[in-house]
Amino acid sequence: MAEGTPKVTRAWDLVDQAKEQIENLSAEQVKAELDAGTATVVDIRDFRELYMKGKIPGALSAPRGMLEFWVDPQSEYYRKDFDPEQRYILYCAGGGRSALAAKAMKDMGYPDIAHLETGFGGWEGASLPIEDVKSTSKWVLRDDA
Repeated sequence: MAEGTPKVTRAWDLVDQAKEQIENLSAEQVKAELDAGTATVVDIRDFRELYMKGKIPGALSAPRGMLEFWVDPQSEYYRKDFDPEQRYILYCAGGGRSALAAKAMKDMGYPDIAHLETGFGGWEGASLPIEDVKSTSKWVLRDDA
């Protein structure tokens, strides 16, 4: 590498660093918190992923590309679903995006943040309940029409 050339950090290195600074939960731990009503679960996957695969029942949808704007009370895109005093558990498909998103929310002043380490795939693999988004959506994806 030439002198002065910036070192490129691998995405999974960033995920590993984020996981060291956040709470990593199993599917069973997330289910227990849902049952106890102690957390809001946030699905950060793209809508197409929710539509095709379903979601954790009751999960709030907040696409990864908008999350920081939706959680920032000073942003014009702020959503009142987010309150720094509440507990949130984020998830994506496999646990990478949600680790980065949870770290971002923690950095933005949300102290009670965790993520589903195995992602939706782990939830699905544990045979836990899945809400069918496709059958209740008013939207139809072009590939699905």
